Formats: sequence, structure tokens, C-alpha cells
Amino acid sequence: MSCRVLIADDHVDAAIGLAEWLETMGYEVYTAYDGNDALDTARRVKPDVLLLDITMPGLDGDEVCRRLRQEPWARDVLIAAVTGYSGAEDRRRSREAGFDHHLVKPVDPRKIRDLLQSL
Repeated sequence: MSCRVLIADDHVDAAIGLAEWLETMGYEVYTAYDGNDALDTARRVKPDVLLLDITMPGLDGDEVCRRLRQEPWARDVLIAAVTGYSGAEDRRRSREAGFDHHLVKPVDPRKIRDLLQSL
């Protein structure tokens, strides 16, 4: 079974670039470019991993994560915040929203690779 990864980021070029790179490693990758699309896509494809930008139009990443964590299928999904916010308060908010990891942009692609390989 292929690992399904959803990348949600309003920086379209970054999301597409990361998606293409992950596809070369054999991951089944989906993209979304705002919070509402991320929520809809996640519900449709039920990813194993969600790489979720915090600051997006519509719903922010924290709210997307909170809503997904309320759904039984998403309780065990690995959800990582991918954000420019790196302070202690930012990390606390992401933990409270239900994120498993807090990755600060620009994220070293090896960190994402290692995170996915740990599944």
C-alpha cells in the first residue's frame, strides 16, 4: 500500500515542488492551496500524512487540524505543521491544535523524508 500524503500550502510553487519530489520517492501525493480545500481534500483522500501550512486563506492550519482530529479516521494521521512561525508560543498553539510535529520553513527536505520514512 502506498503512503498517501496531503500537502496544504497557499504557496503553490512550494507545494507543487514538494509534491513532485515526494512522488519521485513513490508517495501518493495530493495538494491543496487553502484551508477549506485542505479540509475537503483530506476528508476525500484520507491521507496517512498531512503537511499543513499554518497561515492559509479560508481556514488556517490550526483550525483544519482541530477539525480533522475530531473525525475518527484522522485521529492517527500524522499531521505536521509546516510554518514560518518558530516561537515557543507558536509551537504551543500547534500542539494544542493537535499537530504531531512543528516544522519551520524553510524545511530541510531530508526532515520531511525522515518523517515519512519513520511511519
